Amino acid sequence: MPYYFLLPFAFIGFIVLLSSFFIVKQQTAALIERFGRFQSIRNSGLQMKIPIVDRVAGRLSLKIQQLDVIVETKTLDDVFVKLKVSVQYVVLRDKVYEAFYKLEYPHDQITSYVFDVVRAEVPKMKLDDVFVKKDDIAIAVKAELQEAMLEYGYGIIKTLVTDIDPDTQVKAAMNRINAAEREKIAAQFEGDAARILIVEKAKAEAESKRLQGQGIADQRREIARGLEESVEVLNKVGINSQEASALIVVTQHYDTLQSIGEETNSNLILLPNSPQAGSDMLNNMVASFTASNQIGEAMKRQKNKRKDEE
Repeated sequence: MPYYFLLPFAFIGFIVLLSSFFIVKQQTAALIERFGRFQSIRNSGLQMKIPIVDRVAGRLSLKIQQLDVIVETKTLDDVFVKLKVSVQYVVLRDKVYEAFYKLEYPHDQITSYVFDVVRAEVPKMKLDDVFVKKDDIAIAVKAELQEAMLEYGYGIIKTLVTDIDPDTQVKAAMNRINAAEREKIAAQFEGDAARILIVEKAKAEAESKRLQGQGIADQRREIARGLEESVEVLNKVGINSQEASALIVVTQHYDTLQSIGEETNSNLILLPNSPQAGSDMLNNMVASFTASNQIGEAMKRQKNKRKDEE
């Protein structure tokens, strides 16, 4: 028989031999069936099976996987809310057979348990408590899943409540309440600040008035002391208190007129307008002139006396 007739058989034999080997990736388990019946589990690496008789029934990833489940439910205070629960799970190495043959749709099974636990726990809480106790919800979900899925070869690594989304109208109302509360606090702070400013301003004005009054009192005290000393000096030269007072009044009157005249913009002088004002001013002037003459004569006598003594 010519050799080229053997080529097809050789090629078929090579294909059959080649199909005897297969590769299993890292973190993967392959299940081998022989004539439809489970035979063995093969791990990562180059593996061999009997051609035609054995077949790879399926492969399972041994990596940690995550399933996100969104559950809509109602809280104790009748608020509809959506919770996003993330479940991290893994196929147990020693239970690959159960994971492959006992459970056909693991995602659906996990989702059902998540729905059941969340809709049993959240209706017991108010909306604010859902945000505060989301870890308690996650723990309850994990406990329920771990017990249920272990039988099917799955281990629950972690469950997390990653999002809590209330109804849109409820969120808008919550934002308005929060904004109103903050505006209330801001108004209280502004009122306190304004009250402090008013109190401090009143204290400053009171202190200013007190100092002003004290200054006026000191001024008047000094004026009175000066007048007293002036009267005493005049009394020593023989001028009585009435004449001395008249002299001081006239002197202050002319000092005032002089100070008014020094003001370039001043063109108005106020004088007494009562009927006896003229005679009173004249009498005061006469008395002051008389007192002045007496002072002058007394000073001359003292001067002459000193000369005689010398």
